[in-house]
Amino acid sequence: MLPIPKRGFERAEFEIRMQKVQARMRVEKMDVILLTTEADVRYFTGFFTQFWESPTRPWFVLLPLEGKPIAVIPEIGAAGMAGTWVEDIHSWPAPRPKDDGISLLTNVILQLPRRFGRIGIPLGYESILRMPAGDYQRLRESLDAFDITDASLLLHQVRFVKSVAEIEKIHFICDLTSDAFEDLPQTLKANESERQNCKRMRIDLLERGADTTPYLISGSGPGGYDSIIMGPTDRIIEQGDVLIIDTGTTFDGYFCDFDRNFAFGHADDDVRRAYDVVYAATDVGFAACRPGATTSDVWAAMWSVMDAGGALGNSVGRLGHGLGMELTEWPSNTEDDMTPLEPGAVLTLEPGMEFAPGKQMVHEENIVITEGGARYLSRRALPELPIIG
Repeated sequence: MLPIPKRGFERAEFEIRMQKVQARMRVEKMDVILLTTEADVRYFTGFFTQFWESPTRPWFVLLPLEGKPIAVIPEIGAAGMAGTWVEDIHSWPAPRPKDDGISLLTNVILQLPRRFGRIGIPLGYESILRMPAGDYQRLRESLDAFDITDASLLLHQVRFVKSVAEIEKIHFICDLTSDAFEDLPQTLKANESERQNCKRMRIDLLERGADTTPYLISGSGPGGYDSIIMGPTDRIIEQGDVLIIDTGTTFDGYFCDFDRNFAFGHADDDVRRAYDVVYAATDVGFAACRPGATTSDVWAAMWSVMDAGGALGNSVGRLGHGLGMELTEWPSNTEDDMTPLEPGAVLTLEPGMEFAPGKQMVHEENIVITEGGARYLSRRALPELPIIG
């Protein structure tokens, strides 16, 4: 098992992140970017709390063109934010639905230096606005002197390339989860439910040193499964079933995301062939991952193997994605995504196919792009479908 990484980040890490985003802001002519989501706020400030689970209060962080982030947050979070590198903190006694920080946020923005007259807000693909729609409308009306522009792609690109410290955390949780998956055949049991089998794995992950396992799904069925996003259910696993378990487990706020497949008692030839095909597709996708290649190149490499292997289709819509502070991050490995790969980018390779009507086989690994190609962060699955019992 890898050494446990140091939690948190040095101040220099946050300074570099601000330098990167501010350089792009100058190119895009933005005076400030408004952040409202947990991952974006944590990435630029280091503010790490479980309180985001409460939907009651909005939280705002401003990235100015010069200087450090500015927090405009509920009073309940002021002490926590003061423990980060952020010094300029404005707060109000939330919740206050009639004016939940909007007038305060407006005043803070209006006091900032104005060079371009443009405010960036993540409004595009894979972004959400964590505030009431009515409050956002009020904010726009109060800032009518500014142009509002979409900052989602800019922020995706900044977060896409991970630092050495970020990769260390992701590698650690991938390695820990690989240990759990490799030991899993010793505890998987037929004649028990998906839920019972997955509960043991969730406990094992926590005992090994994971912080949380917010995502742990399973699907099973005779000769294959029909879904990779549901479960675990109370369905009893029987001889001849195929089981997939996919987990997003975290350490210090960073995710792994990969799966493993198992057959109980025996597996027919179609199931074994499907496993062989997605395994080979992963190898080909891995070889395609190098600086200068695109996510679409990686998709094409994997899909060619599955197409030749008899794939009837792919209901997932992509063959992998970015990974980091969120279980799935931008970009997607699709036919038309075309995002260039860079050293430091962390991705999942997730070839999946319907190999018979209502039967899927999906395989997923986690990798990082290096100067010389790709490197596995998860430990590679067995080359042959594991048979339990």
